[in-house]
Amino acid sequence: MSVSARIAQLADEAFRQHEFPVCQRRIYFAHAAVAPLPRTVAEAMIAYIRTASEGGQKFEAALQQMSETRALAAQLIGCGADEIALLGPTSLGLNLIAQGLDWKNGDEVVCYADDYPANVYPWMDLRRRGVRLVYLKPERLGAITPDVVEAALTARTRLVALSSTHFVSGFRVDLAGIGALLKTRDVLFAVDAIQTLGASPICVANVDFLSAGAQKWLLGPEGAGILYVKKSRWEHLRPALVGATNVVSTNDIASDEINFVPGAQRYEPTIMNVPGMIGMKAALDMVLEFRDEIPSRIFALKEKIIVSLESLGFEFLGPARGASVSGITTCFHPRIPSKHFVEILHAGDVAVSLRSDRAGKDYVRISPHFYNTSEEVAKMIEMLHRAV
Repeated sequence: MSVSARIAQLADEAFRQHEFPVCQRRIYFAHAAVAPLPRTVAEAMIAYIRTASEGGQKFEAALQQMSETRALAAQLIGCGADEIALLGPTSLGLNLIAQGLDWKNGDEVVCYADDYPANVYPWMDLRRRGVRLVYLKPERLGAITPDVVEAALTARTRLVALSSTHFVSGFRVDLAGIGALLKTRDVLFAVDAIQTLGASPICVANVDFLSAGAQKWLLGPEGAGILYVKKSRWEHLRPALVGATNVVSTNDIASDEINFVPGAQRYEPTIMNVPGMIGMKAALDMVLEFRDEIPSRIFALKEKIIVSLESLGFEFLGPARGASVSGITTCFHPRIPSKHFVEILHAGDVAVSLRSDRAGKDYVRISPHFYNTSEEVAKMIEMLHRAV
């Protein structure tokens, strides 16, 4: 079946509810939090677990599945399959980057204190190794531009660590522009891509390292994710975890020295969370099938949400339109606490998120995906209309 035909099928409510079971009982607009699993993802994991129960866990079969998963992930972000390691949560990949580089006393890491903590603490921990943190200071929450980054660079800057999309404001950074800037300065670029992977295109041409879990926009399970390491950086980033599968050995006999296997598999000390990776493979298959349509469908829903919220007097924290928009819409009402709206929506089986900034101000974060509908947006807006 063609992609256009499958997209058309989403207009069939029975089909949509079958493929995305969460729709049977909830309007799910919280994909920037943890996404519900599509049927195809859940069934792939169940099938693997059932086979493992009835016939045993097949090591060779798992290796083949992992190889196919790396290839799909590479296709999604535009890199070689040998540049993908299959790991777990985003924070694991970021920690492997932080701990695997050979830092010198006085090196500087540029990052953002108001990023999600998973992309702050790994760099903060480097202080004990003599690394100095330089925090970016954008004018608005998450609004990190190439100019903001350039202003923070010095002769001692070794690495810049950013999130591809800010988890609260929804500001989507210019990875290509910032990466090109850093390349001219010979500065490493590490990206936390969990709020973009699966929702918007990502190109890693100017990125050295990227880590992303599967449980948000990719519509995959928790505990599964990818780590991208550019081929030219393999010798710069030493594996921080060492095990039986990333060190060369013969007949399962330990060698006298540690020699890492070729490619980014050197960052996989063992086969990690096979059921999760099977689920992530199914999610990658689905996202790749629809990837040309996903951004336009998400942004069409976002525009309906923006227009409707504007008519109700809501204001927005991040960009409502333009090149920096993402699937995240974060809003607040000047007169009514955000918590009030979130409670009303949750009571009506509409999943959104309550988020706060450093000053303690609360916001409503709305993050629909491609399988959501205009009718669902209308139902949410009607609930908000009654609450204003």
